[in-house]
Parts: sequence; structure tokens; C-alpha cells
Amino acid sequence: MDKKQIIQEGKTTLGIEFGSTRIKAVLIEEGGAVLASGSYEWENKYIDGIWTYALDDVWKGLQDCYQDLAADVKRKYDTEITQIGSIGFSAMMHGYLAFDKDDNLLVPFRTWRNTITEEAAKLLTKEFNYNIPQRWSIAHLYQAILNKEEHVKDVAFFTTLAGYVHWKLTGKKVIGIGDASGMFPINIKAGNYDEQMIEKFNALISKEGFNWKLQEILPEVLTAGEVAGTLTKEGSLLLDVSGKLEAGIPICPPEGDAGTGMAATNSVAVRTGNISAGTSIFAMIVLEKELSKVYPEIDLVTTPDGALVGMVHCNNCTSDLNAWVNIFDQFAESIGAKVDKNTLFTLLFNKALEGDADCGGLVSYNYFSGEPVTGFDEGAPLFVRKADDKFTLANFMRVHLYSALAALKAGLDLLFKEEDVKVDEMFGHGGFFKTKGVGQKMAAAAMNTPISVMETAGEGGAWGIALLASYMQNKKDGESLQDFLNHSIFAGQTGSRMEPSAEDVAGFERFMERYMAGLAIEHAAVDTL
Repeated sequence: MDKKQIIQEGKTTLGIEFGSTRIKAVLIEEGGAVLASGSYEWENKYIDGIWTYALDDVWKGLQDCYQDLAADVKRKYDTEITQIGSIGFSAMMHGYLAFDKDDNLLVPFRTWRNTITEEAAKLLTKEFNYNIPQRWSIAHLYQAILNKEEHVKDVAFFTTLAGYVHWKLTGKKVIGIGDASGMFPINIKAGNYDEQMIEKFNALISKEGFNWKLQEILPEVLTAGEVAGTLTKEGSLLLDVSGKLEAGIPICPPEGDAGTGMAATNSVAVRTGNISAGTSIFAMIVLEKELSKVYPEIDLVTTPDGALVGMVHCNNCTSDLNAWVNIFDQFAESIGAKVDKNTLFTLLFNKALEGDADCGGLVSYNYFSGEPVTGFDEGAPLFVRKADDKFTLANFMRVHLYSALAALKAGLDLLFKEEDVKVDEMFGHGGFFKTKGVGQKMAAAAMNTPISVMETAGEGGAWGIALLASYMQNKKDGESLQDFLNHSIFAGQTGSRMEPSAEDVAGFERFMERYMAGLAIEHAAVDTL
């Protein structure tokens, strides 16, 4: 069947993800190949001390993104989309969208980016004996209660951005378990919100006299593979303003960007993980068992099919590295040797491979902003060396690659060394891994784990949610998400796997000893500058 016919007969899946700066749509065929894509750029706004997006912008962005996709289909295949096999929606996790009984938004959307819930997050972490980060939806709700905000008594439903979009297009107040795990802690065995913690929360707020209980205002939890509703007639017009798209299309549970990242990198199986490394960096590892204690540095979320995941998120990754490459670019231009930027990155990254395994004693901190994992509210990029260290270009580039991974390693070492977590393989994606074999080698050394980079890793979250919708539609009876991804999507994928070298691992450990000991220098820089 040719691609035009596949589109005309609706043998396709649509995935749409609301990222922080871009809404992206991809239309895929059954094996996961992308047929067409569309996008829409948008930005959060800082209004009255809150990072937010207007709901009108949500719908304008969705509609413009879909129209961009439809135009791509028309341009490539000279046809129009009227039917689709299945659809999935995802978005950045966490945050707070609260509605009254008449479905009116009570306060502007509070996104994950807000750091206004410190008091609530600390109190709930202590009450639950479970790490509740500031960006989680329950922290936002409890902070609003602590602040005596007038709207809280009227809350009839609260959800995430993905949950909101799904609700308006299907009429269903549901959420995928991965996204739900960023609203409220999940009981992994039950595949639902933790009932004991819900009771603790209800007891905590009982004196407030609200006419609701927490379990009544949370969205229903669904796992990957379940049908989470169908596109209503009103929903089809909200998505496709041209009116050409038919209603009745099955839609998978709405998911968060962590879950779609796991699907897109085929890291939903126990003892696998992924590292997303760009401006910021985070890693997720699918755990075999619950952790022995609470770690403020580690968020506990789930895969889209409900397995427990330990996540470490760091604010800083490639910004300082890029700034140094820009300095070399300016030098080259100054001597009349204009070099293509990609060529320069490749040259300098590869130079790092010639450096000493421990960077010759050099130390660097890439803190453009604060880094909570290592205890910093603010940052100051810093490069430090002693006079007798091996100050070479190769070591200089290598130390900045190491620095991009160091805070993440500090967090992950709690899993590896304190909790004895085992990982068979991790999948790297993002700009840090773009130069073949370099970032990958450094990450393998940092994690002491094989790192694989797949050619499809650049497809991103919209592709990930499309895969989850395809799983719902195309899975065989009893087929797990892991088996579906292995057999139907990633079978025969060409990627590269790199094992850690013992010398590099030992070198990274020596670097980390200096890095952790030198945090006092970084504190002095922040305090002094």
C-alpha cells in the first residue's frame, strides 16, 4: 500500500506533544515511520509572579500545529486527512490546572516551571515519607491551601496540560499513569494513586471544611494500551477547524514528556534507562524495586505501563560547553580562519578523546543557573586548575564534557552506590550526543553502563506518544509495551552501543572526587560575584 493510500484509509497514528517552546505533531504509519509532521512555536509568560500559558494559546497552538501537519500531508502526498487510526496527546508534566463544577478555570495555569511551592513540597515529603518535588500538582494544590487561596473550596477537578487537552477532545477526565505519577504518588502494585497517602492528605486538610475529598478531584488513572476515549464531534472541530477530520477516533491515555521520552528511546523495560542531554539534562532508570529511603535528589515516576522509575533532573548541561566553543569560533574568525560551526564542534569534541581519563587534574562547573542536586540556588560558570595540572586543549575540552554530566552523576550515584540499582543499558539522546562516539563515551564512563544512541532518538516526544497510541491500536492480545516496541517499532533499528572502558570509569571517578570536594569553590564564586 502506498503512503497516500495509507493516509486516505486512516491506517495511521497521530501524536501531538506540547513542549515548553514548541507544540509538535507527527503522523506515523504502523511500523513507526514518520509520514508527516507539523509544529507551532509558543512561549510561557510570567504574569503576577506565575509562569503560565493562556488556555486560548493552547487551542490556537494545537489548531495551527495540526494545520501545519495537514499542509505537510497535502504537499507530500496530494491528499487530505479525514480519518486516523488512533491519536495520543502528551505535554510537559506536573503543574496545576484547576476547574470548578461548571468546568471554569479557577486560576491561571501554573506550569512545572514555578518554584512557589517550597513549603508545601517539604511538608508533604515529610508527611508521606516520599519525595514530593515543587513542580508536582499536589504540591501546587497544597500550597494554594496553605496560602488560604479563595478558589480552593470550589475545585471540582484538577489535572495536567495533557489531561486537560484530552478531556476537552474526548469528554473523559482521565490520565496516563506516567503523567499521573507527576501529580500524586502512585502505588505501583495497584497501578493507581497511593490510597494511604490520599487518606493522609485528606486528614491533613480536614479542618479546612472543603466539600471535596482528594480522590474525587483527581483524574482517573489508565495505563498504556487502554482506550482512553474517542474523539467527539466537538473535539474533532477543536483539533481540525476545517471540519474534515471525522469523529470517533480512539485516543490513548494522555501522557507526560517523561513517558513519551521513554517510549521514543525504547527504555520502558526494567534495568534500562535514558539520558536526555541538551540545555538541561535528566536521566530515568526503570527500577526493579522501591528505594529504601527518600532522596530529595530523586523523583519517583512511572513508565507509561506503570513500572517504577527513578529520575534525576539537573538544570545545567551544554550551555557552558557551547560558550567555550563560541570562544574558539571567535578566535578562528580573528585569525581569518572561518570554520563551519558543526565542523568546529566535531573537531573540539573529538579532541577531548585525546585527553587524560581524569582530565589531567582540571575541574569545571557548568552552573549557568542553580543546581539543586548539588545544593545551589544560583550558579556561576567556573573553570579551575592548579599550576602543575596538565593544561592541554584535549584535557580542557574533556573536562567541560565531564562537567556537563557531573551533577547528573552525583544524583545517579545515589541509585548506583546507595541503592545498588542495576542498569543493563541506557539510551542517550539530545545535542550532547550529536558528535558520534564522544558524548556517548563520556556518558558510559560517568554511568559505568553501556550507552546506546539510536538514529530515531531525535524524533522526540510527539513520536513517543504516537507510539503509545499505535500500541493501543495495534498490539496483539497480551502483548506488553516492551514487546511491542521491540518487535514492531525498533526491530532492526541501526544504532550504536558503547561499553564503558575501565580506564575511563576510573578517571571519571577521580574527576568526581575533585568536583565534589571543589563545590566550596563554586559556592565562593556564587557568593562573591
